[in-house]
Amino acid sequence: MKTNLIETWSSLSTEEDTMTADHTWIWCEMIDAINETNLSDVDVLDFGCNQGGFLRLLHDLRPFRSGVGVDIARRPVAIAETLKGNRPISYRATTDLSNLGTTFDLAFSHEVIYLIEDLYAHARQMAAVLKPGGSYYAVTCCHRDSPLWAMWRARIEEFSNVPVPNHCIADIAGAFRKAGFVVSARRFVANAFVPLGEPSDYFPTDADRLETYSRWKLMFRFEATG
Repeated sequence: MKTNLIETWSSLSTEEDTMTADHTWIWCEMIDAINETNLSDVDVLDFGCNQGGFLRLLHDLRPFRSGVGVDIARRPVAIAETLKGNRPISYRATTDLSNLGTTFDLAFSHEVIYLIEDLYAHARQMAAVLKPGGSYYAVTCCHRDSPLWAMWRARIEEFSNVPVPNHCIADIAGAFRKAGFVVSARRFVANAFVPLGEPSDYFPTDADRLETYSRWKLMFRFEATG
């Protein structure tokens, strides 16, 4: 899967700079939902890490042996490196996972998979870096089965520095089944209170927020069979 490196995902700096604050409650839900509890002997990959907030939070809540965050955008990766502290994490701007020099027990992505044009190539790439029995958790509400997606896609295309495909749930699941993964999914919100707020470009009403997070935001689990 060949993709050129870019400086930023978005032409709007606020889209990247506010992600940690906006997504922390979501990342907590992701962490609570995974099957794995003790990560002390686990090597973790964050695909599309942006400024690195998810891996930092995961290590603070469930310390892991090592973590690698990768992204095609140079600027947020450089920021992530400055914020990692003493955690056993490295961040890299790369399009080639084969150069990481390791394989992983767990992998994650949050609102990244919808931007990948060739899902089957991505699935094969993840199969190559996951240990047999390893799992890749991918979370997204950006798919054309969602009634808000057409509006969101038009908005995202205005500032995205990469193309915005138009995948459905079946496209995502089918690509990973084809690559040999055992595929499952769950609706996302289990226990969290969903933050409500003023109408926005993404959520015209609070009812839209609740519907999206309880129905249309999905957490896929792709288990590598080796």
